[in-house]
Amino acid sequence: MLISIIELLIVLLALYLGSKYGSLALGAIAGLGLALLVFDHGLKPGTPPTDVIYIIVAALTCAGILQASGGMDWLVQIAERQLRKHPERITFYAPLSTFFLTVLVGTGHVMYTLMPVITDVAIKKGIRPERPCAIASVASMVAIICSPISAAVVAFATISALNGFDISILQIINVTMPSCLVGIIIAAAWSTKRGLDLDKDPDFQARIADPIQREFIYGKTETALNKTIDKKAKWAVGIFLGAILLIIILALAHQILPAWDKVVAIDGAKDVLLPTGKSVSPDDLANAGIVMAGVTEKVPVTIPMYLVIQIILITAAALMIIICGAKPKEAVAGNVWQSGMVAVVAIYGIAWLANTFFGAHMDHIKEILGSMVDLYPWTIALVFFIFSVLINSQAAVVVALLPVAYQLGIPGWVILGALPCAYGYFFLPNYPTDIATVNMDRTGTTKIGKYVLNHSFMIPGLIVVVVSTAMAYGMSYLFMS
Repeated sequence: MLISIIELLIVLLALYLGSKYGSLALGAIAGLGLALLVFDHGLKPGTPPTDVIYIIVAALTCAGILQASGGMDWLVQIAERQLRKHPERITFYAPLSTFFLTVLVGTGHVMYTLMPVITDVAIKKGIRPERPCAIASVASMVAIICSPISAAVVAFATISALNGFDISILQIINVTMPSCLVGIIIAAAWSTKRGLDLDKDPDFQARIADPIQREFIYGKTETALNKTIDKKAKWAVGIFLGAILLIIILALAHQILPAWDKVVAIDGAKDVLLPTGKSVSPDDLANAGIVMAGVTEKVPVTIPMYLVIQIILITAAALMIIICGAKPKEAVAGNVWQSGMVAVVAIYGIAWLANTFFGAHMDHIKEILGSMVDLYPWTIALVFFIFSVLINSQAAVVVALLPVAYQLGIPGWVILGALPCAYGYFFLPNYPTDIATVNMDRTGTTKIGKYVLNHSFMIPGLIVVVVSTAMAYGMSYLFMS
């Protein structure tokens, strides 16, 4: 038992240090923890989450090429026109804009291009920027579990299928999207009354009393509307949206996907005795491609959806390069690709570390948590949230904890209802999108706070997660249980 506690402390320390150093350190230091568990404590290494990582790489390649083509600038321009057309509704329209941009491209880091515009519209209208900015940042992140090409959603569908809960990407989104939108709208409604108006805020008035600060705040106009969008950039958006639509269609009509014969063992077949005297199982024969009457048979196997997604996304990226002239070097230099690859390294290290630890101690975990999970299966939501606060990645939460949840016997519909709690990293304001939002608010109203936890994102984040989880849990119970 003492050894188990020490190994748990190694995992927690690796997550803490990785979070402290940030960026690539999260995955790298998780790898250090993995090395200690394997080489020092003798644990059997778990399986790295390669399937999920391949999907993320395919999605990043496609989204990065879209950004390089200029297509993302066009999407931002469309959003900005709506924001400037109705500036008085910025607190509602801003989070909806960042939400749907994330849904489209699969990463919340797209909000970097829109946040300066949100701040500028609020300032010009005399609205406290903290109101739209904080909820817009939260909305851009919770939208990840509503995107058909996000790693978190695809990982949920893939891992669930492997554990007997057959659910499509569209079914996941049918639960998460309306739930998250309701949470966002309620949080936005609360945000409309938060803080003092700029003309009544003594701190802000004192700040603009300085002519230099006043010029910095009011004299600057942030806009993406002055960019010239080439028609090929619009073609790239069409290719990208077409790829997403095709993924959804194929997820619904999987019977039209290609299938191949696979040799499998017949249920109840006994081991085969070879002339050498060695006993061989039917599964071993099937894996070797040996077909024996009465022992193995051929059955059609459809290509798995996670491979379909990868093929479509990298094909779309290729078409954007060939047809739309997108430059791969610019894609690699873009923030979508760079921030996404940081997430890949984090998921790689964290999920592998967690898989190794939980795999070695699953019997103990079942003994400790089994009765609680049987009585209160919804507590998996709390586990998701706490783990997310530590590792800053919804995909990593899903990949690391979903297999554990299924092994504990938690029903799939319960886990789906808890999915919004995989976004808990607003709790500590150290995530890049939140820090960037604070820096982009020229008025200083969006802030971290003196006591760290009293930051601008805390209450909007809690409202979104609590409301979204409650609604998702109810919808999942009605339609999936």
